[in-house]
Amino acid sequence: MARQWYEPLDVTEWLKRAFSLLNLSMVLITAVFIFSEFRFDWVEKMVGTYLVSTNEQRPRTGPIWETGQQTSNAHQYLNKIIDEKNKMQKTAHGAASFGDLAKGILPGQWVTLEKAEFKALYLAVPRQAAARIIQPARLVWLLNNDSLDRIFCEGRDTGINIYFIDTQNRVIQKIVLETEELESLSKGIRPAEGRLSDMPGFSGRIYLAPLFFEGLFKLPPEILPDLISDPEILLRQNGRITRVGIWNESENGYIRLGFEVEDKGEFRVFFINAREWAVWQLSLNLKGESQ
Repeated sequence: MARQWYEPLDVTEWLKRAFSLLNLSMVLITAVFIFSEFRFDWVEKMVGTYLVSTNEQRPRTGPIWETGQQTSNAHQYLNKIIDEKNKMQKTAHGAASFGDLAKGILPGQWVTLEKAEFKALYLAVPRQAAARIIQPARLVWLLNNDSLDRIFCEGRDTGINIYFIDTQNRVIQKIVLETEELESLSKGIRPAEGRLSDMPGFSGRIYLAPLFFEGLFKLPPEILPDLISDPEILLRQNGRITRVGIWNESENGYIRLGFEVEDKGEFRVFFINAREWAVWQLSLNLKGESQ
């Protein structure tokens, strides 16, 4: 059998060739390469860095990219919903009146109110107007009832709905506040800058304060609470009542009274809702005395 010239002559020669410096160096380098890859994952990092740097140049097509884009869009939409929800919650919790609460809730959206928050909104409403929302005794019972679990406020196109929910997720009380009612409550809380004579609704029924109160005190004492149901509104003012006006229209059995207050040369008008029948009796005493 013929032997090639490059074949080793014996085992010793073969071992010398197999464990030569070149072969051992190649094995060592290969081992270091494999070990460093398992230890530091530098190949994957290099490939990842390259892919990131060339991401803009690659075509954005294919099911993988579309799936990733849809996932990104879904996350952005979800974050937007969460941000809007948090913003709405913050606005609702900072509301100073039911009108402010309604402005911060879009139709179909829900906000949870704490008992203390609802109580603060209710106490900000003039007493007689608050009774039209819910009777105070009924509210006291609801807020102190162990079965009350939470209070929901739902936004609508024409106002808001407020639900009192018990521990069994049942509605035990529902309050519907229409836009007109919310505007009426807001007008009853906030004074208007200016004078009664600048408000057409009081035209022909504006009286000097002494004449108004003189006619007021001619009535039986039991009628007075139906005319000035919330004297605290007036008692809190530092100015002096100069004139009082009676609104020319009634609404839901009530007529608005406007009290013009002068304070350091500035005029504001505070509103109180009075019973229509009581205002009619007062008007008999004030007939012909308007200014």
